[in-house]
Amino acid sequence: MGCGSCGTGTPNGCKSNGGCSTGGCNRLNVHDWLRDLPIDDVATQCKVVEVSFKQGSRKEFFKNTTLQHFEKGDYVTVEGVNGFDLGEISLTGELVRIQLKKRGTDEFSPEMKKILRPSNERDLETYHISKSREAAMLARSRAAARDLRLEMKLSEVELQADGKKGTFFYTADDRIDFRELIRTFAGEFKVKVEMRQIGIRQEAAKVGGIGSCGRELCCSTWLHDFKSVNTTAARYQNLSINQTKLSGQCGRLKCCLNFELDTYLDALQAFPDYADTLQTVMGQAFLIKKDIFKNLMWYTLPNNTKHYPLTIDRVVEIKKLNKQGIAVEELQAVEVVVGKPKEVEPSFVDVVGQISLRTLEKNDRRRRDQQRNNNDRRPNFNNRNNDRSNDRSQDRNNNNRSAGPNNRPAMNNGPRPNNNNGPRPNQGGNGPRPNNNGPRPNQGPSRPNPGASNTPSNNESAN
Repeated sequence: MGCGSCGTGTPNGCKSNGGCSTGGCNRLNVHDWLRDLPIDDVATQCKVVEVSFKQGSRKEFFKNTTLQHFEKGDYVTVEGVNGFDLGEISLTGELVRIQLKKRGTDEFSPEMKKILRPSNERDLETYHISKSREAAMLARSRAAARDLRLEMKLSEVELQADGKKGTFFYTADDRIDFRELIRTFAGEFKVKVEMRQIGIRQEAAKVGGIGSCGRELCCSTWLHDFKSVNTTAARYQNLSINQTKLSGQCGRLKCCLNFELDTYLDALQAFPDYADTLQTVMGQAFLIKKDIFKNLMWYTLPNNTKHYPLTIDRVVEIKKLNKQGIAVEELQAVEVVVGKPKEVEPSFVDVVGQISLRTLEKNDRRRRDQQRNNNDRRPNFNNRNNDRSNDRSQDRNNNNRSAGPNNRPAMNNGPRPNNNNGPRPNQGGNGPRPNNNGPRPNQGPSRPNPGASNTPSNNESAN
């Protein structure tokens, strides 16, 4: 759920000491608004700091026994189980005392773990090696739980920085006997195994996601304690009891139903009690909803789907009359004025000379010219068929005119053309064939020229 510019160095964050301005670098991120205040007395300064692990998935308090001053976003090496762990400073100063008081933790408790030293390069290298094993361990642990047929769901695995301890977070509806599972984990992963059961809400906080409001889940960003939520909170806020709309990604009622509940309870104190029904001449009127923003109470009559908005004073007056046994003739509903302003129609504005239509006109002219060219190129089959029919009728008329008394076409009695002596088709003139001036092989003398006369020439007669 972090932003894309994280991981620019050590510590992480958008070059702001691990504190991203969007609050997306770490889960349960907080803003230390007392950070820039000057310190009056160093001796009375709070010696406890809040350290977050695995990007805010878990937060604990540690005592700062060193003489070094830590800022938010610094990596520190703290005491662990038979080893050391590595975390990130998330809160310092006077705000830590407020958190300690809120969670009921003593600032001077001797059982509180200590900060060993600022993290060095070797600690960071060991930390990254241990964190790289968590994804494979989670997949293998889920397969092992499935093989043992345990009704549980493993949601997260957190390894200690030195790799000596592993905490497995799981959710289950009933009690689980995972003694065999612990033996499998210890023998395969070579770590000290701790099984920690969490609720469904805590699981959603660790996994993260986007709510119906379009923002990150409250439990993943800033909410660290979960209060019970029931449908009574939805009824006070006049919300429809729809489990699909009222449930979050964890499958339980949304935590945000409690955020505005106190405001609604304070506003509902001005409304009269025991005003669910009113006695009228037309029948008994039933209360539908209460509008705390307009101080109206909506009623409906039997055999009628119309809703009647009544003021609080009118409802109190009707209740007094009903106690005297008097049924009112009418409810005297008020007219509800919609607070939404009417949209003003824009007036006419002369935009001549401001908007140029040359481009649109040019495109229209180009489109018309293209259509005209396409119509000209398209062949007209109707005209062609008409021309052919006219040519046939004209030829038929010419043949009928040249026919004899029996309406037969006249025969051409002239001499038939000599095809042998005439020129061959596809040849022009009576000259010799191209590229073949001599006689053909295996043939007699060349044919006489049909255009020449049979009368001997003067030279032949002289001889």
